[in-house]
Amino acid sequence: MATPTLAPARPRVRRIVLRIASTLLLIVLLASAGVATWFYSVAHASLPQLDGKLALRGLSAPVTVTRDHIGVPHIVAATDDDLFFAQGFVTAQDRLWQMDINRRFAAGEMSEVFGAAFFGADMLKLDRAQRTLMLRPVAQRALAALPARERSQLEAYARGVNALIEQQRARHQFPIEFRLLGYEPKVWTAEDCMVVVLNLVESLNHGYYADDLARERVAAKVPAELLKDLYPTTSWRDHPPTARSKRISPDEPPANEDDPDDDSAVTRLRHWLVPLPIPTAQPEARLVPGSNDWVVSGAYTVSGKPLLSNDMHLEHHIPNVWYEAHLELSQPIDGRQFNAAGVTVPGFPYIIAGHNQRIAWGYTNLGPDVEDVYIEDFNAGGEYRTPQGWQKPEHLREAIKVKHAPDVTLDVVVTRHGPIITALVPEETRKLALRWNIYDPKLPPSLIYWDLNTATDWTEFRAAWSRHVAPALNVVYADVDGHIGYQATGMIPIRNGWDGNLPVSGADDTHEWSGNIPFAELPQVYDPESGILATANARITPDGYKYMTGNQWFPPYRQERIYRMLGAGRKFAPADMLALQMDVYSDYDHFIAERIVYAIDHARNPSDRARKAADILRAWDGRVTPDSVAPVLTGVARRYLWQALLEGYLGPPDAEAGSTRPKRIVSGVYKEYSWGMQSAALETLLMRRPQRWLPKGTATWDDLIATALEHTVSDKDAPRDLRQWTWGQVLPVVMQHPLFGTVPVLSHWSGPGMVPQAGNAYTVKAAGRGFGASQRSTIDMANLDDSLSNIVTGQSGQIFSSYYMDQWRAWSEGGSFPLPFSRDAVRHAAAHTLTLEPAR
Repeated sequence: MATPTLAPARPRVRRIVLRIASTLLLIVLLASAGVATWFYSVAHASLPQLDGKLALRGLSAPVTVTRDHIGVPHIVAATDDDLFFAQGFVTAQDRLWQMDINRRFAAGEMSEVFGAAFFGADMLKLDRAQRTLMLRPVAQRALAALPARERSQLEAYARGVNALIEQQRARHQFPIEFRLLGYEPKVWTAEDCMVVVLNLVESLNHGYYADDLARERVAAKVPAELLKDLYPTTSWRDHPPTARSKRISPDEPPANEDDPDDDSAVTRLRHWLVPLPIPTAQPEARLVPGSNDWVVSGAYTVSGKPLLSNDMHLEHHIPNVWYEAHLELSQPIDGRQFNAAGVTVPGFPYIIAGHNQRIAWGYTNLGPDVEDVYIEDFNAGGEYRTPQGWQKPEHLREAIKVKHAPDVTLDVVVTRHGPIITALVPEETRKLALRWNIYDPKLPPSLIYWDLNTATDWTEFRAAWSRHVAPALNVVYADVDGHIGYQATGMIPIRNGWDGNLPVSGADDTHEWSGNIPFAELPQVYDPESGILATANARITPDGYKYMTGNQWFPPYRQERIYRMLGAGRKFAPADMLALQMDVYSDYDHFIAERIVYAIDHARNPSDRARKAADILRAWDGRVTPDSVAPVLTGVARRYLWQALLEGYLGPPDAEAGSTRPKRIVSGVYKEYSWGMQSAALETLLMRRPQRWLPKGTATWDDLIATALEHTVSDKDAPRDLRQWTWGQVLPVVMQHPLFGTVPVLSHWSGPGMVPQAGNAYTVKAAGRGFGASQRSTIDMANLDDSLSNIVTGQSGQIFSSYYMDQWRAWSEGGSFPLPFSRDAVRHAAAHTLTLEPAR
């Protein structure tokens, strides 16, 4: 029997459900609106004052801060104390949270504000590692020994940072990152300045111990006759800056050693060595640690005066690792004029790379081996063996503060060589001590940047660098009188009778360092006959150089390309140098492509997909663009080649679920499948084709190469249509805010995110997923106002600042901006003017 009372219940229930849903939706919308309003209000409130007047305690006279159209501050002060105070204040206006995080990262203090873990990141593990490296104790020792003037300048900078902190604390206007994480910044100190700059030293001149440990493991498994092929220290492409100009091609093409299937025509260097025209501005590239710098004399320029270009390759961050600035003293001090512009390190004073009114300078990482691993012998009582008998190590008791948890105590054990780093090395049980040149108490603790920023010629420039400790750098030079030069810098240890490539016993003195390479004997050249100087992390020592500076050079493809393009017989303007910085032709990948094509053309029965891949490679012009497929094919094929060559000795590359990228490469600790000159090693093997390297069951090198391509086209990541496997999809640049990038709703508008890019490790425009050109500059010694400079995203770390992301498009598309220098140019470019006045 029907129940008529039930029928009308359905619309009633539906109405009730709709009301509840509507109410919940309204609550969600109101809550979202409230959160958005709060977020905007807090983030907007911390934006800095850019115009008018601002009274600050700690100044002795007014300071003028003129910001140009991209937010670069041009600071003019009457004294060095006021100048660096203002630099600290202005930098903190834009970058305070970044500065705080950088000092925390370097000193191992991240867990205090993030907790033991944060969005999958093990902050406590990171803090343990950084405390073990002892950067803060090193900073304390160095600061205590600094000359009075240098220490005073650091303290002035710190007072400026603290003036901003005090202002924001009084107004409850700290940047929103502090509010979201629930903490306030501590007072900034001169010691923090040293910690921040040591963080940069760590990023450039640390990690060589991992190479030593990896080589030790490889040497235990690979026969000696093969081992030498894996680790070349030279290449026929090398162009050390101190060597005489040479034709960039081998004296004779390397002959095949014993491969019966070789065609001598293939061993000759053909079209892939012919330079392509410098392309106009284009999308960017994939990267590896390194940098480019070059300088040409007036013989190669439109103006008749030198041009100096620099793009330093570092990890990408939002905000950028660099902060652009122009610092000027209105009157000389002790007869020295201070008027310098370029990039600075947030948290540290001075101009790091750039120019003053007379000279310009730029850097690349020299790639020095300034670390060694010592195997220490400990007894049951906790003592370690030395030539003088058993000694007690030093114990540094580190208390790591952890948010919402008890403090964690870390015992850092330190021998005469350095801290025991066993805990930093997976699966290691030996007591390994790390010796690093920054631990040496005998090194002169000195900051060179006042003398560098005020240098007026080559002699004063070199005098400044003669006191530099770390990081070891290649520095190119130019001046307004038309001179150019190159100087290798840094304190690099001398090893008598050994090369530092493997861990050694710490029980005796057989493997102790014998001082450092004298500055006068480091490679340098002034006004070379060629008129061209360039470095790109490749070998910088000439043949026969008596000291070992390093053994992990970056392969010379970028440097070779730069020399080739600069020596092409044309006259250059700054825009041409920017175009060269954006060059994405890869000699190495083009060479690999040619070898693969030859192998497939001579293969017995290649698959249809392999033939299609070979046709793609055959038609490729060597340029690594976002829509190109060939560099994906060559990159994956190389990995399969190395797997075939090494797996029989080292075992499988321990790849993650079906991936061809080994975990060991990702971890960066045991790099059996990845090392500095790996590409040069493979190039030589593919040219000489030694039979001793062929795996069992492989008759010829062409068979090996063809098989690698077959694996490539059947790789799990390979699409059905190979033409869809584009470089831009495989290796985009990933640019995210370190905090907002972890929140999906915020990540889309707090940074570019994942963007297709051009270039790779072997192109002048070096590029990687999270690595690339951190800045680009070209300095015109004919007219400094015509110089170009840009960083990656923008000057400000404040998300609602108009200078937060305004440089991104120029960086990604190959544009740049003028860096005004003269008083008239600065006045003409002024967008904001702020006067900092002494508080009465």
